[in-house]
Amino acid sequence: MRVPRPQPHLEEVLGSEPGPHIAALFDFDGTIIAGYSATAMLREKFQRREMSVEEIAETAQVIAQHSLGNIGFSGLMTAAAKFMKGVDEESFVTFGEELYKKHIARKIYPETRAIIEAHRAKGHRVAIVSSATIYQIEPTARDLGITDIKCSAYEIEDGVFTGEIVRPLCFGEGKVLAAEDLAAEHGLDLDQSFFYSDSDDDIELLERVGKPRPLNPNLKLKAIADERGWPVQRFASRGTPSWVDYTRTIYATGSLVGAFAAGLPIWALTRSQREAVNFSLGLFGDFATAITGVELEVEDERHLWSARPCVFIFNHQSKADVMILAKLIRRDMGAVGKKEIRDIPILGKLMEWGGTVFVDRADGKSAIRAMEPLVDAIRQDGKSICIAPEGTRTLTPKLGAFKKGAFHLAMQAGVPIVPIVIHNATDVAPKNEFVMRPATVRVTVLPPVDTSGWSVRSLASHVREVRNMFLRTLGQAEEEGEVEPAKKPPPGKAAAKPKKAAAKKPSPRKGRTA
Repeated sequence: MRVPRPQPHLEEVLGSEPGPHIAALFDFDGTIIAGYSATAMLREKFQRREMSVEEIAETAQVIAQHSLGNIGFSGLMTAAAKFMKGVDEESFVTFGEELYKKHIARKIYPETRAIIEAHRAKGHRVAIVSSATIYQIEPTARDLGITDIKCSAYEIEDGVFTGEIVRPLCFGEGKVLAAEDLAAEHGLDLDQSFFYSDSDDDIELLERVGKPRPLNPNLKLKAIADERGWPVQRFASRGTPSWVDYTRTIYATGSLVGAFAAGLPIWALTRSQREAVNFSLGLFGDFATAITGVELEVEDERHLWSARPCVFIFNHQSKADVMILAKLIRRDMGAVGKKEIRDIPILGKLMEWGGTVFVDRADGKSAIRAMEPLVDAIRQDGKSICIAPEGTRTLTPKLGAFKKGAFHLAMQAGVPIVPIVIHNATDVAPKNEFVMRPATVRVTVLPPVDTSGWSVRSLASHVREVRNMFLRTLGQAEEEGEVEPAKKPPPGKAAAKPKKAAAKKPSPRKGRTA
């Protein structure tokens, strides 16, 4: 069994003094996320062909001059602001949201997320103090539950960028001013506060706080930290994968084919497809988790076996969930997957042969009809069915909304639901990430949920109740309020269309230093 790597920064926070007078300040690029959000932004704009030839050439020149030390951060931001003159700010808010979903979310360090959650548990005020802009930061801050943001800003008039920057920028001494503004606003004691950063560019604020904590430091900051005795920690869970990570992932993915091929002699000699699939399923789970270096810490594993056949439901965080569930459930399992998987060469056929039913997630009624054969598989064959009620992988460890298909299935088959709560499969591979990395994944198997007294009329309340079990186990806020069944309109009257709530837009001006 792998011994977890020590996390000195996390352990320090857990043992620290509680109280809202202590701040936990975090840089963004390289500290909360791996790499630089500005690089992801430029790459995305280039791929969309939203950069003119002039902008590409001048951007490359400015970046080169900045790298050589010929211009400072202010010059870099000034050049970027010039190309934004006349652009509607709202378009950049939207772009930031899309950038987060496509690139940034998967770059968040799970270790930093854990440190942030530990600070919050201690009652500390958590804030981001970064030279990046609100458009790069805000979606990630919202995911992490951080509302205090101090950052650099472009000047705006009437919702349009003017082509100028707001001074002072949140860089160097500007970060100290931003932190002191935050301290004045909330009565913080910076002498007792933490600041996490990866760069020597932040040396002024690191020296200002009582507890400077370098995370993933560059060479200059590492040398400074060694000289001054500042504790340093590095994370390898994100960033550029090694060739070993790629090799592990390719072998693990391909092992599904190998595992089913290994089961063919059993099928040929015994004529039992079920025994062949059971052998292949367990083999795949054992091999894939071993080759990727994934260890499981399972709480209440007995519930996996105490109520079969059943409907297993799990929160879907990662493509690693497939091998995790194969290792846990091992035999007599059917599954439900999105119809797009069926079209993947070899993989789709293998999963179909193994008992997976493919459904159209966009059509709830057809999905329920497609799962009808699974009722017979449960009742007649004694198979358990595994379903992700969220329908798809979530971007972050936060639990998504539940669909009702799994609950309808359990009711029709007259079997219990067994919730499998996966705490941190995103440590292995977050959504949109190809490479899987070694990690210890915590899993909690909750007691079977009896569905014998359920009805269609009360189903929404039962779904909410089960979802709250997941939320409690994950340490997330529970869904509040009773869910009542929809009422039918009086005869001859059309049902009134529900009013759409106005979508809350991120405030692009929150946390500016201007």
